[in-house]
Amino acid sequence: MTLVGWVQIGLYVALILLLTRPLGGFITRVVSGERTVLSPALAPVERLLYRAAGVDPRVEQHWLTYAIAMLLFNAAGAVILYALMRLQADLPLNPQDMAAVPADLSLNTATSFMTNTNWQNYGGEATMSYLTQMAGLTVQNFLSAATGIALAVALIRGFARRSASTIGNFWVDLTRITLYVLLPLSFVIALILVWQGVPQNLDPYVQATTLEGAQQTIAQGPAASQVAIKMLGTNGGGFFNANSAHPYENPTALSNLIQMLAIFAIGAALTNVFGRMVGSERQGWAILGAMMILFVAGVAVAYWAEAQANPALAVLGLDPAAGNMEGKEVRFGIALSALFATITTAASCGAVNAMHDSFMPLGGMIALINMQLGEVIVGGVGAGLYGMLLFAILAVFIAGLMVGRTPEYLGKKIEAREVKMAMLAILCLPLMMLMLSAIAVVIPAGTASIQDAGPHGFSEVLYAFTSAAANNGSAFGGLSGNTPFYNWALALAMFVGRFFVIVPMLAIAGSLAAKTMLHASQGTFPTDGPLFVGLLVGIVLIVGGLTFFPALALGPVVEHLSMRAGLTF
Repeated sequence: MTLVGWVQIGLYVALILLLTRPLGGFITRVVSGERTVLSPALAPVERLLYRAAGVDPRVEQHWLTYAIAMLLFNAAGAVILYALMRLQADLPLNPQDMAAVPADLSLNTATSFMTNTNWQNYGGEATMSYLTQMAGLTVQNFLSAATGIALAVALIRGFARRSASTIGNFWVDLTRITLYVLLPLSFVIALILVWQGVPQNLDPYVQATTLEGAQQTIAQGPAASQVAIKMLGTNGGGFFNANSAHPYENPTALSNLIQMLAIFAIGAALTNVFGRMVGSERQGWAILGAMMILFVAGVAVAYWAEAQANPALAVLGLDPAAGNMEGKEVRFGIALSALFATITTAASCGAVNAMHDSFMPLGGMIALINMQLGEVIVGGVGAGLYGMLLFAILAVFIAGLMVGRTPEYLGKKIEAREVKMAMLAILCLPLMMLMLSAIAVVIPAGTASIQDAGPHGFSEVLYAFTSAAANNGSAFGGLSGNTPFYNWALALAMFVGRFFVIVPMLAIAGSLAAKTMLHASQGTFPTDGPLFVGLLVGIVLIVGGLTFFPALALGPVVEHLSMRAGLTF
């Protein structure tokens, strides 16, 4: 570990905190329908879109109607993406003559991009045509991200409103978020990436002759536009197979910083949106404080773990102070690789600038834990906030049990219905992660794809299903996932991990919106101070620790202890 590395980490945290309030204020005005600096140019476009779709922006929806609209819209997007992949051989903008994508892989990919997971069992530059990349994958990057933000805003309205039967209009929320937030920010980021060297064209791949005289194919295409929204929308799907370790996706230190900031920017800002909409920005800072405590702790452990040399390499006479550079880009180094890995797994993004499979056991464990905690450490855009608010409901419920009072949060009584729905949403993730991992490591169709023996092989499988159910999309990389079993099983994990959380969450939003506000009293548990932040962090860690510690003990913990003892597999 070096002072420069810690300065880089500290600078990143400071920049995120500086961005949170101004971006949060802008998003609040957008979702509230207030005038913004972009309104003169975009308000006419917004009104035109409503007229074309037959939507009355003044009419709001009951939570169940909101949920049905969201489900139908996402299902339609998945069907269109599936069709594009299956028919891409006969469609235009395919200069490399890419073949149709197989049915099971198309299903997996359509589910992946619909659920904001962007798990990829394929190499983008060798599988997807330009049309599929642009009209399919990039479009879904926008729509799945906008869906997540809209859902978070719907839950916030549930806390903010009193005696209301509606939580907003899904079509209006989706339109405003895409038009005013995602598109303008992505446009600016894409221009910066092009400036830094990321390609944005429709030209065929380039054939080059190397210094040794060999022929090499250099892939290119409309990459910058997809990279911008994959980061901003915490999607993570790479245009190229190597993702953000590829020099065409992430060519410079500045592009690396821009991408890391984009991953956290909206997720952190939504905590400020929450505080503003419920009438107390301190409430938002408390939620963000809990997120950042978990994030900084994870970065510290990951950086420490990767700064240690593998003891198995000591016999080669390598300097232990050099740390673990296996699978990392020299232009980023250990600190920025550990930081990027922690950011991307904390934020449900899945983009990578280093090979997680090559991390030290404890470094890889941090990536696992970030996802297993429910992707609430900033989390995916929208999903991280509503995931953390589900834990907040559980925290005030437990606090109420301890003091013998009916729990309340932001003036709303937390009753049996809310607690049951919160637990249903929280428990569906470990069910998918652990159950499907257990099945995969005992059946031939699952074990045939495992690259490594012993605990690391188990970690590869556990990571895959953890990443899928948490809608993250990153991978250890040692698992051959493009098989019928893994394509179907991972698609199931992604679907359940997304929508079995969303529907109970919307039910909570509807229930809370219908409640009246309670006036604070001397017995009211304050939820905007250090005590609540500590309780919230504790609940997140306890739920995650009790649920996943046995599995982690079989994987990265055993691997670390074996490594220290000189055992290899």
